[in-house]
Amino acid sequence: MTQQILVALIVALAAVYAVWRWMPGSWRRAAAGRLAAGTQRAGLVDAERAQQLAASLGKASGCGSCDSCGSCGTGAKAAADDKSPATRAP
Repeated sequence: MTQQILVALIVALAAVYAVWRWMPGSWRRAAAGRLAAGTQRAGLVDAERAQQLAASLGKASGCGSCDSCGSCGTGAKAAADDKSPATRAP
């Protein structure tokens, strides 16, 4: 019975992590702000630590998160890359 509870807890935490990881950036920042505000209201952290918590939880989690890191080649950089002579077909 204890083993099943432990496995269920691990699976639930993995699911929460996966949802957080692939959540759109704006949703992640909003959820991080609400979570930090809730911890402050509960008295678990002070206001400064709540702001640090919201900032760290709201950050993009690396490549593939599509959260304006600029590595996906969108915007002006992609337009400049498309016009370079090396990428044009002969």
